[in-house]
Amino acid sequence: QVQLVESGGGLVQTGDSLRLSCTASGRSLSGYAAGWFRQTAGEERSFLAGISYNGQFTDYSDSVKDRFTISKDDAKNAVYLQMNNLKPEDTAVYFCAAGRLYFSDPTDYDYWGQGTQVTVSS
Repeated sequence: QVQLVESGGGLVQTGDSLRLSCTASGRSLSGYAAGWFRQTAGEERSFLAGISYNGQFTDYSDSVKDRFTISKDDAKNAVYLQMNNLKPEDTAVYFCAAGRLYFSDPTDYDYWGQGTQVTVSS
C-alpha cells in the first residue's frame, strides 16, 4: 500500500505561483508512475499532469501544459506540481495519485491522496 499526502495548497492571487507536494509512505514511489488531478464541486476529477515511474516521460492536459510542471524525486519519495501564472479557473481541490501508467485515465492510478485546496482570487 502507498499512502499519499498532498500539501502546499492555499489562497493566492491571479498570476501567482504555487508548488504542490505529494509525499508517499508505505512504499517507494520509484516503481510507480504518478499524476495530478483536480476537482471542483459538481465536476468530475480532471487530469492535469502525469509522470512515468522513472521520470523520463510526462503528459499534460492542454489547459495547463504551458503553466504547470510535474516532477518526481524518488530520494524524497515525493511528486511535485509547480503551478505558474495561476488563474481563478484553477481554483479546485488538487489530488495526487500513483499507479501503473501516467496518462489521463483515473483508473490507471491505484492510490490517491486526500487532496489540497487551491483558491485563486481575481
